[in-house]
Amino acid sequence: MSLLETIGGPADLRRLSYVELDQLAEEIRAFIVQAIVNAGNGHLGSNLGAVELTLALHRVFDTPNDIVLWDTGHQAYVHKIVTGRRDDFTTLRQAGGLSGYPSRQESEHDWIENSHASTVLSYAHGIATAVELQGLDRKVVAVIGDGSMTGGMAFEGLNNLGVTGRRAVIVLNDNGRSYAPTSSKLGESLARLRVDPRFVRNRARLERVIQSLPLGERLHRGIESAEAAVREMWEPPAFFEQLGVRYIGPLDGHDVEGLESALRNAAEWDGPIVVHVLTQKGRGYGPAEEDEEKCLHDLSGVLDPITGVITKSSTPSYTGTFSDALLAAGEADDRIVAITAAMPGSTGLLPFQERFPDRFLDVGIAEQHAVTSATGMAMLGLRPVVALYSTFLTRAFDQVEFDVGLHGQPVVFCLDRAGITGDDGASHHGVLDMALLSKVPGMTIFAPSSSQELEVMLRDALAIETGPSAIRWPKTAARQVPADQVGSGLTARKVREGDGEVCILAVGKLVEHAESAVGLLAEQGVSATVWDARVVKPLDVDMLADAARHRLIVTVEDGIVVGGIGMQMVEGIAGLSASRQAPPSVVLGTPSQYIPHGKPDRILADLGLDAAGIAAAALKALAAARV
Repeated sequence: MSLLETIGGPADLRRLSYVELDQLAEEIRAFIVQAIVNAGNGHLGSNLGAVELTLALHRVFDTPNDIVLWDTGHQAYVHKIVTGRRDDFTTLRQAGGLSGYPSRQESEHDWIENSHASTVLSYAHGIATAVELQGLDRKVVAVIGDGSMTGGMAFEGLNNLGVTGRRAVIVLNDNGRSYAPTSSKLGESLARLRVDPRFVRNRARLERVIQSLPLGERLHRGIESAEAAVREMWEPPAFFEQLGVRYIGPLDGHDVEGLESALRNAAEWDGPIVVHVLTQKGRGYGPAEEDEEKCLHDLSGVLDPITGVITKSSTPSYTGTFSDALLAAGEADDRIVAITAAMPGSTGLLPFQERFPDRFLDVGIAEQHAVTSATGMAMLGLRPVVALYSTFLTRAFDQVEFDVGLHGQPVVFCLDRAGITGDDGASHHGVLDMALLSKVPGMTIFAPSSSQELEVMLRDALAIETGPSAIRWPKTAARQVPADQVGSGLTARKVREGDGEVCILAVGKLVEHAESAVGLLAEQGVSATVWDARVVKPLDVDMLADAARHRLIVTVEDGIVVGGIGMQMVEGIAGLSASRQAPPSVVLGTPSQYIPHGKPDRILADLGLDAAGIAAAALKALAAARV
């Protein structure tokens, strides 16, 4: 029996020797690689780098009484393994199975379902406040890193922890993708000494003695000045300690014994304290250590566990199409600047970065800054293209509304992973972008239904000089169509001509499902017209007028129904039909609820947004109208 098989919970870790812990770490890494191979996707490198850190945390702190918070949540696989969920990894990121992030529904050891980064220090401040005000005997630990310290909200939380002095241990997991102060052997030694409770107690006694002596205040200031000088020379804590947060580190994040000692000492500190650990992303798995873009983040494809080679689908993706189109646009116009928030690879910007390094900016996990910075660029004549996941744009909606929109600047938002995304679950579905962006005055929103449409829409968006625009596309494979099935400008395109019975107004990816629904309706003797809306703001008046001539209107989108595009279509048709009653309508889209992870096609089917669901909704509405 392997050591890993004997671990049913955190208490089992505390009986192991350090030699056994080293063996366990190797077994955990092999387990994670195989689990991700079996699942076909998952976060590899971040979890391989956090093995020893997680073991040390669970040996020192008594969860779930002690509260361990993870930011970002994609580095918590080891935490899940040692808190009794090892067997559940056969269902990793599958519908109804184990989430790829901490989940309150899965375990009492999980406190926050955190997959949007840079939030954990605010959680820690709030929880530490509740612990203190209620007199609870519980320790609060916040694990941050993997780029999260680049986000502004992290510094807001850090600042308030320092201001209030709330008791919390902040573990800064520095794997080369976050804040990284200079390390030195002397700095490490001083840091270990300064956090040792015996040193702290003795220093306090010395200060009391000095204060009782003549000229004690001068001596005290002299000692403080000397200590500050040493810190400035040899240690990086000046940044943290000026905010009122104690600092220890940097420490070897793969030394369980050293980490335990530091964490135990930190747990006794009466206030917020940062434990800065250095880890290697992808640790223990050669292919991940050698090739960051291949294996270090979100793996999608078939991974050979021996060679590390990832076989991906040969089907063209919308991201690949965008990447090629932006590169071509950048060649033709040197005003174009590409901006992203810690996602250059997954948003398709790496080719642009390689070709135009001076016109590429990765601002870290700082979407708000990215958007307002883009506004400033546009004000002086640049053409900024901001490439983000749809779900992450919502973090900067205030900036979209009042920085870009209010100033009417021609910033182009390119939103990957729009609509139902699948495996990452509730926090990653991009179902809010259309409802939100459609409320921004002067905004133009494009929704391509094919790879070819995306190419055209990027050119059209870059040609808009008087306000912002957005293009949104799904994570799934890009549909390919011939040139005669591609629109242009701000017009919709009629895909199918019916006889006036049903008109389906479809958005983006769901155009294909609407076309398939036509065949299903025909089998029931119902003729249907289909429009590809293409541009959902402003809506094409000709499309709305044509829809108004039908007996039934069905709108379908992979965005939220309430306040969404379908409702706006129905409202627009009603406005055109002021002299007569508008035809009945069915508005299909995603509900106002959190949608769990699963394969996109299955989720769409469950929501009634596939061909069968569209046809069934139309037939039901027709039957009701005939009664």
